[in-house]
Amino acid sequence: MNMLPYSDHHKTFRMQLREFLSSEVIPYVDQWESDHIVPKAVWKKMGRAGFLCTAVSKEYGGLGGDFLYSVIVIEEMVKTNHTGLMVQLHSDIVVPYLDSFGTESQKRKFLPGCVSGDIVMAVAMTEPDAGSDLASMRTSAEEEGDQVVINGAKTFISNGINCDLVVLAAKDPAVDHPHKAVSLYLVENNTPGFKKGRQLLKMGMHSQDTAELFFTNCRIPREHLLGKKGQGFIQLMQKLQQERLVCSIWALAIAETILEWTENYCRNNPGVGKPLAASQAVQFALVEMMTETRIGRAFIHQLVIDHMHNKADATETSMAKYWISDMANRVANRCLCLVGDVASQESCPIVRMWRDIRVFSIFAGTNEIMKNIIAKAKAF
Repeated sequence: MNMLPYSDHHKTFRMQLREFLSSEVIPYVDQWESDHIVPKAVWKKMGRAGFLCTAVSKEYGGLGGDFLYSVIVIEEMVKTNHTGLMVQLHSDIVVPYLDSFGTESQKRKFLPGCVSGDIVMAVAMTEPDAGSDLASMRTSAEEEGDQVVINGAKTFISNGINCDLVVLAAKDPAVDHPHKAVSLYLVENNTPGFKKGRQLLKMGMHSQDTAELFFTNCRIPREHLLGKKGQGFIQLMQKLQQERLVCSIWALAIAETILEWTENYCRNNPGVGKPLAASQAVQFALVEMMTETRIGRAFIHQLVIDHMHNKADATETSMAKYWISDMANRVANRCLCLVGDVASQESCPIVRMWRDIRVFSIFAGTNEIMKNIIAKAKAF
C-alpha cells in the first residue's frame, strides 16, 4: 500500500541509495556494532554520494528535495539493521534548526559541510536532572562583551562523540521566566571549555555514539546565537514535530522489517513436522501484526502528506509517535516469541532490532508526554 506521490526521480534515488548501502555500509555493520561507533569517514562517503541533508537547498550544496527523500533514507537505513550511522538525526532533526533559524553567514559557514559529511551535527537538550522537562534545564549562557559563556552538562546526546557542531539549548540565568530564558547556540567541536565525556553503553543502538557533553566556561562568539535570543523553547517545540514524525516513520519501518523477516522464517522453518506458518496460532499472530503495521502505514502516509503541505497537526503527530513506537515494540516482542530459540542467538537479525526499538517510546519525548500533549489539546 502506498499513498505517497513518489516520482521516477525518487525511485531512482532509492535504488542508488540501496546500492550505496549494500557496498559501503552493510558489510561493516557488525564491526561497527562491536566497536560501538561508526567511523567518521563513512559520513563523508555518504555525504559525497548525495545522501545527507536532502532538503537543504542547492545554494548550499544540497539536493533541494522534498520530504519524500527523507522518508526514503529513513526506510533504507532501517534495512541496514543498525543505528550508528544516524543519518535521520543529522539530516532531518538537527540540520533543520540551522537551515530554518540560522543567519545567512551561519548557513554559508556550516551547511555545505553538513551536506558533504565533513560536519556531523548533534542537538543537546537533555540534562542529567532534566529529561522531558526542558524548562528545568540548568545549562547557562551569559553574555560577556562579544562572547557568550556557557556552563553546564548534557547527557544522552546522540552523535555525541562524532559531532563537529552542536545545537545547544541553554538558559540566561538573569531571566526568570523558564521558557523565555532558553536560547539556542551553535558550539563547534574543539572550542575551549567544551569537552566530550564518556560514550554511554546502552542496551541497544550499540554502534550509535551516545555521549555526555560538558561545558566549563566555554566561550563562543555572540554571532553563534541561533535565531533570536529567548526564542529557544519555541524553536525546539517547532522542530520537535518533525523529529516525532521522523521517529514514527523510523519505528514503523523497523516493525515492518522485523515482521517481514519473521514471516519468511515461519514459512521456511519447521515446527512439529511442518512449517511454523502452518500453525493456526502462528498464522493469527502474523495476521494481527500485519494488520497493525498496515494501519500504521496508512496513518504515516497521511501525516507525511500533511507535513509536506504545511498542514501538520501536533496532536496527530503525537498520536503517531506514541502508538507506532508502542506497536513496534509489541511486534518485536511477539516476533521473538514466534521464532523461539533462534531468537536467543545474537546471529538472529531481529534480535538487534528488538534491542534498538525499545528506546523509541522514550526519546523525542516519552510516550507519556505524547499522551499528555494530546489530552491538553482535547481539553480533557
